[in-house]
Amino acid sequence: MFTRLREDIATIRERDPAARSAWEVLTCYPGLHALVLHRLAHACWLGKRRWLARFVSQVARFLTGIEIHPGATIGRRVFIDHGMGVVIGETAEIGDDCTIYQGVTLGGTSLTRGAKRHPTLERGVIVGAGAKVLGGFTIGAEAKIGSNAVVVKPVPAGGTAVGNPARVVMPADTKRAPQSAAFCAYGITPNADDPVSLALHGLIDHAAKETQRVDEIVAALERLGTRLEALQGADAALIDLRRLSAAIEGKTVEQ
Repeated sequence: MFTRLREDIATIRERDPAARSAWEVLTCYPGLHALVLHRLAHACWLGKRRWLARFVSQVARFLTGIEIHPGATIGRRVFIDHGMGVVIGETAEIGDDCTIYQGVTLGGTSLTRGAKRHPTLERGVIVGAGAKVLGGFTIGAEAKIGSNAVVVKPVPAGGTAVGNPARVVMPADTKRAPQSAAFCAYGITPNADDPVSLALHGLIDHAAKETQRVDEIVAALERLGTRLEALQGADAALIDLRRLSAAIEGKTVEQ
């Protein structure tokens, strides 16, 4: 018990620069208090003392604002930062070294008793503030869930999911071992572009290249002394294409 507590305190001091001492963490961090009480509730749950387990979990909810069902399985060195409004369902499984921020819901979408209704977070997952992970699927090791994302399908190991509904914006980097990845507070990943934005930029670049090629052909024909009436319509179409590309690019930048 005390070994786990020392691990938890060391984890909080490592991931939260606001933590100045072990005593401050022990007395002032509701995420730590919720985990300690959950271990007691979970032990009662496994011992078939279900009412007592639920009562302990409700006491923890009252004291910390964090609701963890006593049936949930939580690994070592898990950090619930701030924690107010966190809800973790009965069949949820949280692996070692995960980080969960305030307002997160690990919920279920099925009403079937005894089934796996809630998500599984593998080792090192970071779930940003306000995110909702709903369903009995798996979030891969070292994955990141952006703030306010609504995740309803699996996320691969090392990936980053953002949006509503969430989509993976940065697939796992197979050239780098997951354990070597730097900690990203709130699931914010540097240089992770939205795939929709990448697709739009690709279309814009392609349109620009095609426009340049058509301009070169028109210039070559003019040098040969050939001037076709049809080219006037082509020039108008090219102008419209340039305007459309500029509008798409401007919209992408605003977003």
